[in-house]
Amino acid sequence: MKASVVGGSGYVGGELLRLLLGHPDVEVGQVTSDSMAGKSIARAHPNLRGASDRRFVPRSALEPADVTFVAVPHGEAMEEVPALLAAGGIVIDLSADHRLRNAAGYPEYYHRDHPHPELLARSVLGLPELHREALRTADLIAVPGCIATASILALRPLVTAGLIDSQRVVIDAKSGSSASGRDAGPAGQHAERSGVMRAYAPAGHRHTAEIEQETGARVALSCHAVEAVRGVLATVHGFASRPVDEKELWRTYRAAYGGEPFVRIVHEADGIHREPEPKILAGTNFCELGFAVDPHAGRIVALAALDNLMKGAAGNAVQCLNVRAGFPETRGLEFPGLHPI
Repeated sequence: MKASVVGGSGYVGGELLRLLLGHPDVEVGQVTSDSMAGKSIARAHPNLRGASDRRFVPRSALEPADVTFVAVPHGEAMEEVPALLAAGGIVIDLSADHRLRNAAGYPEYYHRDHPHPELLARSVLGLPELHREALRTADLIAVPGCIATASILALRPLVTAGLIDSQRVVIDAKSGSSASGRDAGPAGQHAERSGVMRAYAPAGHRHTAEIEQETGARVALSCHAVEAVRGVLATVHGFASRPVDEKELWRTYRAAYGGEPFVRIVHEADGIHREPEPKILAGTNFCELGFAVDPHAGRIVALAALDNLMKGAAGNAVQCLNVRAGFPETRGLEFPGLHPI
């Protein structure tokens, strides 16, 4: 299968290339970047030195492929995806431009109208744990955001099982600097980011719309930037609808994800890694889920950790491709991570 990457010079594009170049069933075709056209992909991604002789091409030179990954800033894919679909092949969009089923969410969360709302009904959210069967025939796949992915996987089993008040959920999310992209602006500069614990979206974060869409819950989301390059940790606070103990939470999460290849339930009695930890997931496609019961406050706490560039973006996109193409779902995603790191 030939795969092209639109917007290949960013962090997500680089992670896609790393995975696709090592995928036994994929041949990397064109990789676009207007700003780096003609230059080796290793100029943007030095970890790929020697892995490929591919050079960036301008977006205007893009040719049809079996699958095209779109890794451009929010707002740009809205304009480009219709032509890619018309040319044939599968389109996997890693921007936010086709994640929401309701077009009214775009002016509210992205401050612009969607020019092709008809595509939103055609798009399938790229979260195999929820939409695996629909992904098998989808021609437009929208990969969810990193904070949204972690939050949805942690929260949805609690809502589905009726264990919490779904209209009163609080989520506190922390993310590393790579989640802001290569062109993050002044906030991403080392002098501003080093040592930081910054609340950059105390309310109104755009991923709220995805989380509510996929869980049916009413969510209050706050997001913080921390001094890490990779990683997301989402802490979900739900107020129990009845008394719940840890054994029931084990049963609930095992019922939801017991057969999932990239979801691990982590809740140990002791040790320094007894709950999910993003650091040990760097470079992997795993999402780890944990939980705790707070009977004093009538609260259930659910935790989710992942690598924002992997299960939160490129890794999840390749997992979706595997499902869509009929490859083994773990193909090209077997890396177990490093420890210590």
